[in-house]
Amino acid sequence: MMMPKVDFTLHNALTRWDLSAFPLATIAVLVALAVWYLRADWVLATRGRRWSGWRTWSFMASLVAVLVALASPLAAMTGTYFQAHVLQHLLLMVVAPPLAALGAPSTLLLQTSSRRTKERWLHVLRSRPFAALTHPLTAWALYFGTMFIFFLTSLVNTAMHDMALMDAINLVFLFGATVYWWPMVGIDPIVHWKMGHGARMFNILLGSGIEAFLGVALTSESHPVATMYTIASTHAGGDLLWVSTEFVTVGAFLPIYLQWVRSEDRAGARADARAAKAFALADQPPVVLADGAPAGVATPVMPGMVATAAAPPRTAWEEAWLARTGSLPTTVAQRQRRRGDHGAPAGTGGVGGEPSRS
Repeated sequence: MMMPKVDFTLHNALTRWDLSAFPLATIAVLVALAVWYLRADWVLATRGRRWSGWRTWSFMASLVAVLVALASPLAAMTGTYFQAHVLQHLLLMVVAPPLAALGAPSTLLLQTSSRRTKERWLHVLRSRPFAALTHPLTAWALYFGTMFIFFLTSLVNTAMHDMALMDAINLVFLFGATVYWWPMVGIDPIVHWKMGHGARMFNILLGSGIEAFLGVALTSESHPVATMYTIASTHAGGDLLWVSTEFVTVGAFLPIYLQWVRSEDRAGARADARAAKAFALADQPPVVLADGAPAGVATPVMPGMVATAAAPPRTAWEEAWLARTGSLPTTVAQRQRRRGDHGAPAGTGGVGGEPSRS
């Protein structure tokens, strides 16, 4: 069944909500997801654990984007204006999925669900079918391949005359975009195909070029992409897709860059903690027996010599520093001289040719 023609007027833009079977089912699913997410947030709060408000707002915004794309007057106008169709496409593929990924629903599910639900979800995440679906090549095919096939072939005209097919294609668009954006900007731990922050930025930059090319191709069409659209509407939709890719690239770079900075800060904090622990271990005093001899030393002290304590083995940090620079820092070397690390007798040359002070 072909969509009815709906002209753009203020009245239609406010009132022409689509209340057929598919939009109503979509609304029911979106409401269920919103209720689950807010309830899980409340469960964490009752346990004394704080869930980021930004994550909650991001996830709710993603649900609103899907609602506007599939049930609002915008969806009703896709049968008249190709620009409306492109806006629907953008909401389903470059707005809702990254916002949902920033909401970290998988993490929230694992933190608030029952043990059986956690085990089932982890089984899905670790399964081979899921690994195949989330493979980078599969994600690229679902995201970019479906766009080119849909917009540059007769499929768009066929789907616009069969709304059941169009609804199914919109779900494929949404799923493919979710698979693509989840490892790009998502906070949830990714079991398969992890990507570094630099690789994510490069991937998005490369993808924006492909989408821009698609927009230029639509702008250059010599005939409408579907019988219900005009050539002017086709060109306007192509321009909209072309220009929007620039904003998408900048918008996607921001969360990736912030996550990169935070990961570097956490790595620096961990390195500082390891260094502080190494220095604390190096400051431990030597163990000396009651008669003044160091613990574990059986060699008798000869006349004219002063017993010195044998230094404990160097820490991993000291060994790494020594291997890299060939010497220990002055403070560490002095501590080891005081502990008799080299076993030098009194009055002989110590480290660096200095006389021993023991």
